[in-house]
Amino acid sequence: MARIKIDLPETFPFSIQIPVRIQDVNYGNHVGNDAILSIMHEARIQFLSSIGYKELDHEAGSGFIMADVAVAYKGEGFHGDIFEVAIAAGEFNAFGFELFYRITTNRNAQTITIAEAKTGMICFDYKLRKIAKLPAHLKASLETGKQIPL
Repeated sequence: MARIKIDLPETFPFSIQIPVRIQDVNYGNHVGNDAILSIMHEARIQFLSSIGYKELDHEAGSGFIMADVAVAYKGEGFHGDIFEVAIAAGEFNAFGFELFYRITTNRNAQTITIAEAKTGMICFDYKLRKIAKLPAHLKASLETGKQIPL
């Protein structure tokens, strides 16, 4: 069986800590795959906010749509863990980019990799209901992980 291989970037300009909640734990007594996607979503919202953007800007009518996602699970997460979610952007094209995620936790003085993932993000004009071009200033902010003034 072929396995998903995600080539992560060497550096991640953003990271956030997210505690594992009891509702993130499934019947196997570990963090469920649906919870991993939810945790990635929260981290993505925080990352975009840190560079001055919103996933959906109601006033401007612009935002992003997740076109695809790939997750490679590497270890188990448990209630009480604090996940460190690191994010970097790359693979830019005229209409979007990919976000890369590395989710780890520290347990028993060891760093444990929980998951590696990527999401394909497409710029979207919600007023026209169609894809939009990736603005140069957004690309610059995503590349650096810092807010770039217009």
